Amino acid sequence: MKNTYFYETSIGKIGITENGEGITHLTFTDKKIPANSEIKETALLAEAAKQLREYLSGQRTSFELNLLPEGTDFQKKVWEVLKTIPYGNTLSYKEVAAAAGNPKACRAVGMANNRNPIAIFIPCHRVIGTNGKLVGYAGGLKIKEQLLQIEKI
Repeated sequence: MKNTYFYETSIGKIGITENGEGITHLTFTDKKIPANSEIKETALLAEAAKQLREYLSGQRTSFELNLLPEGTDFQKKVWEVLKTIPYGNTLSYKEVAAAAGNPKACRAVGMANNRNPIAIFIPCHRVIGTNGKLVGYAGGLKIKEQLLQIEKI
Protein backbone atom coordinates (compact mmCIF):
# COMPACT_ATOMS: atom_id res chain seq x y z
CA MET A 1 0.00 0.00 0.00
CA LYS A 2 1.21 3.48 -0.88
CA ASN A 3 0.37 6.74 0.85
CA THR A 4 0.00 10.08 -0.90
CA TYR A 5 -0.40 13.50 0.61
CA PHE A 6 -0.79 16.92 -0.99
CA TYR A 7 1.09 20.01 0.08
CA GLU A 8 0.75 23.67 -0.83
CA THR A 9 4.11 25.03 -1.95
CA SER A 10 5.44 28.22 -3.49
CA ILE A 11 5.08 26.60 -6.94
CA GLY A 12 1.59 25.20 -6.37
CA LYS A 13 0.04 22.04 -4.99
CA ILE A 14 2.43 19.06 -4.94
CA GLY A 15 1.48 15.44 -4.25
CA ILE A 16 4.14 13.17 -2.78
CA THR A 17 3.76 9.37 -2.56
CA GLU A 18 5.67 6.80 -0.50
CA ASN A 19 5.52 3.02 -0.21
CA GLY A 20 6.70 2.61 3.38
CA GLU A 21 10.35 2.42 2.34
CA GLY A 22 10.89 5.49 0.21
CA ILE A 23 9.45 8.17 -2.06
CA THR A 24 7.95 6.74 -5.27
CA HIS A 25 6.12 9.67 -6.93
CA LEU A 26 5.77 13.43 -7.03
CA THR A 27 2.89 15.04 -8.91
CA PHE A 28 2.13 18.64 -9.76
CA THR A 29 -1.59 18.22 -9.26
CA ASP A 30 -4.06 16.83 -6.78
CA LYS A 31 -6.10 15.26 -9.59
CA LYS A 32 -3.84 12.26 -10.12
CA ILE A 33 -2.52 9.81 -7.56
CA PRO A 34 -0.75 6.50 -8.12
CA ALA A 35 -2.84 3.33 -8.10
CA ASN A 36 -3.20 1.54 -4.76
CA SER A 37 -2.51 4.75 -2.88
CA GLU A 38 -4.35 6.06 0.15
CA ILE A 39 -4.47 9.78 0.92
CA LYS A 40 -2.70 9.87 4.25
CA GLU A 41 0.20 11.89 5.61
CA THR A 42 3.04 9.83 7.08
CA ALA A 43 6.27 10.83 8.81
CA LEU A 44 8.18 10.05 5.59
CA LEU A 45 5.89 12.27 3.52
CA ALA A 46 6.09 15.08 6.08
CA GLU A 47 9.91 14.89 5.95
CA ALA A 48 9.88 14.92 2.13
CA ALA A 49 7.59 17.97 2.15
CA LYS A 50 9.84 19.71 4.69
CA GLN A 51 12.91 19.13 2.52
CA LEU A 52 11.00 20.22 -0.60
CA ARG A 53 9.92 23.48 1.06
CA GLU A 54 13.52 24.10 2.21
CA TYR A 55 14.70 23.57 -1.37
CA LEU A 56 12.03 25.88 -2.79
CA SER A 57 13.00 28.61 -0.32
CA GLY A 58 16.69 28.34 -1.27
CA GLN A 59 17.74 26.78 2.06
CA ARG A 60 18.54 23.27 0.74
CA THR A 61 20.70 22.17 -2.20
CA SER A 62 20.27 18.39 -1.95
CA PHE A 63 17.77 15.90 -0.64
CA GLU A 64 18.29 13.21 1.97
CA LEU A 65 15.49 10.84 1.05
CA ASN A 66 15.27 7.24 -0.07
CA LEU A 67 14.02 7.54 -3.66
CA LEU A 68 12.47 4.45 -5.23
CA PRO A 69 11.37 5.24 -8.79
CA GLU A 70 9.94 2.43 -10.88
CA GLY A 71 10.94 2.20 -14.53
CA THR A 72 12.95 0.35 -17.14
CA ASP A 73 16.65 -0.31 -16.65
CA PHE A 74 17.50 2.50 -19.10
CA GLN A 75 15.16 4.95 -17.36
CA LYS A 76 16.71 4.11 -13.99
CA LYS A 77 20.19 4.63 -15.46
CA VAL A 78 19.14 8.07 -16.75
CA TRP A 79 17.56 8.98 -13.41
CA GLU A 80 20.80 8.01 -11.65
CA VAL A 81 22.69 10.38 -13.97
CA LEU A 82 20.19 13.15 -13.20
CA LYS A 83 20.84 12.74 -9.47
CA THR A 84 24.54 13.49 -10.14
CA ILE A 85 23.88 16.88 -11.78
CA PRO A 86 25.05 19.35 -9.13
CA TYR A 87 22.73 22.02 -7.75
CA GLY A 88 23.04 25.15 -9.87
CA ASN A 89 24.20 23.26 -12.98
CA THR A 90 22.56 21.86 -16.09
CA LEU A 91 23.36 19.21 -18.67
CA SER A 92 22.00 18.82 -22.18
CA TYR A 93 20.04 15.75 -23.22
CA LYS A 94 23.09 14.76 -25.28
CA GLU A 95 25.37 14.99 -22.24
CA VAL A 96 22.98 12.91 -20.15
CA ALA A 97 22.80 10.30 -22.94
CA ALA A 98 26.60 10.08 -23.01
CA ALA A 99 26.78 9.80 -19.21
CA ALA A 100 24.16 7.02 -19.34
CA GLY A 101 26.39 5.11 -21.75
CA ASN A 102 24.59 5.76 -25.05
CA PRO A 103 25.57 9.10 -26.65
CA LYS A 104 23.01 8.69 -29.46
CA ALA A 105 20.05 8.15 -27.11
CA CYS A 106 19.02 11.80 -26.76
CA ARG A 107 15.36 11.07 -27.55
CA ALA A 108 15.32 8.14 -25.14
CA VAL A 109 16.76 10.44 -22.45
CA GLY A 110 13.95 12.88 -23.21
CA MET A 111 11.39 10.10 -22.76
CA ALA A 112 13.05 8.95 -19.51
CA ASN A 113 12.90 12.55 -18.26
CA ASN A 114 9.25 12.71 -19.25
CA ARG A 115 8.54 9.54 -17.28
CA ASN A 116 10.55 10.56 -14.20
CA PRO A 117 8.06 9.77 -11.43
CA ILE A 118 9.86 11.82 -8.77
CA ALA A 119 10.52 15.20 -10.41
CA ILE A 120 12.43 17.80 -8.38
CA PHE A 121 13.85 15.13 -6.04
CA ILE A 122 15.33 13.52 -9.18
CA PRO A 123 16.24 16.82 -10.86
CA CYS A 124 15.11 16.43 -14.47
CA HIS A 125 14.57 20.22 -14.48
CA ARG A 126 18.37 20.51 -14.79
CA VAL A 127 18.30 18.99 -18.29
CA ILE A 128 18.09 21.51 -21.12
CA GLY A 129 18.38 21.52 -24.90
CA THR A 130 21.83 21.52 -26.51
CA ASN A 131 21.13 25.09 -27.61
CA GLY A 132 20.60 26.12 -23.96
CA LYS A 133 16.82 26.43 -24.25
CA LEU A 134 14.36 25.01 -21.76
CA VAL A 135 12.64 21.98 -23.23
CA GLY A 136 9.63 20.20 -21.77
CA TYR A 137 8.83 19.55 -18.12
CA ALA A 138 6.07 17.55 -16.42
CA GLY A 139 5.13 20.54 -14.29
CA GLY A 140 5.29 22.91 -17.26
CA LEU A 141 8.06 25.19 -18.48
CA LYS A 142 7.05 27.95 -16.04
CA ILE A 143 7.79 25.68 -13.06
CA LYS A 144 11.01 24.44 -14.69
CA GLU A 145 12.10 28.06 -15.08
CA GLN A 146 11.18 28.77 -11.42
CA LEU A 147 13.22 25.79 -10.22
CA LEU A 148 16.24 26.85 -12.26
CA GLN A 149 15.82 30.41 -10.93
CA ILE A 150 15.88 29.09 -7.36
CA GLU A 151 19.21 27.52 -8.25
CA LYS A 152 20.27 30.75 -10.01
CA ILE A 153 20.93 29.06 -13.35
